[in-house]
Amino acid sequence: MSVRTFADHLGVAVRTISKWEHLGAATVPRPDTQAILDTALARCDPATQLRFEILLAEDPTSTPVNPATLPDPRSWDYESWTEDIERSATALSGQNFTFAASLLERWLTCYPPHNLDDKGLYLFARTTALRGDLLRDQGAVVGPLSAGHCYVRARSVFEQLDLSRRVAQLDLALAVVTEMAGHLDAAAHRYEALAADPRLSRRDQARALLWIGTALSKNGEHAYATKVMTAATRVFEDLTEPEDWSIAHQKLALAHRGAGDLGTALHLIGIARDTATGQSPLQRVRLDTAYGHILLTDPATEQAGHAILVAATQLAAPYGMSHQLRSIEGIRRRHTLTRR
Repeated sequence: MSVRTFADHLGVAVRTISKWEHLGAATVPRPDTQAILDTALARCDPATQLRFEILLAEDPTSTPVNPATLPDPRSWDYESWTEDIERSATALSGQNFTFAASLLERWLTCYPPHNLDDKGLYLFARTTALRGDLLRDQGAVVGPLSAGHCYVRARSVFEQLDLSRRVAQLDLALAVVTEMAGHLDAAAHRYEALAADPRLSRRDQARALLWIGTALSKNGEHAYATKVMTAATRVFEDLTEPEDWSIAHQKLALAHRGAGDLGTALHLIGIARDTATGQSPLQRVRLDTAYGHILLTDPATEQAGHAILVAATQLAAPYGMSHQLRSIEGIRRRHTLTRR
């Protein structure tokens, strides 16, 4: 509203509204005027009341909001929350971490979980799990402000709601962060159990199978890793999952590189690069890192490998992909030590 329209809406003088705008947070309305403002807020719809409380909470000069004063989330539509979850997932797929985080934090700080009904708890758990995905993609995998912490919290809520498939999916996510933290044997054992877990879909079971191979390959067990990964690749082909199929070829290529079979490794990474779907920044960084790693292994293609890793670093840095940057640096360091 304009100043004049808002003054008419409240029934106060235009100069009163102008004074409030000029003084900002230093404004102290008279008791009768404050009562008018309280009445105007009370007559707003619940979504507007929520927006007011969020803006108030974000103002560093304001008094902290008492959660008990927030509108009951069951009194307004959950559609906005659901839409923001989908928007944050889309933003996350493009590594727009800042926007995704703003959407997720908006809801995670709105309501204490104990104030939510089952539908609200479900949305809270999904939001928390997505927050974990965001932190995982940024490389924050352990500690109190990490992907692992978010996954444990989301898993607890899904367990409370008796949603066994969601619980199993979080178990799989926790195995991933265990691998990323460098605990390869523990991760491989968790993947092995989940690869046959009936709570998971066949696709998720195949992912667990593929990631068994990833952990084994990182641990130097390349021969067995390639067998496990090949089995997962066949499942993705049967399920017509082109993205997973492409990723499986990328991981197979690295396992063959580790085993010293550079010809097969180059053939497989070529398939992965040609069939990659989506091509988000994270996917491109992962593919280029794998390709550069393979090229770096052969003295004949060493210079090309260095160039590709430099390009991958330049792509990863603006998005804050710290895990990928650490991986690239580790590849370079190991290569330097090998040359010595």
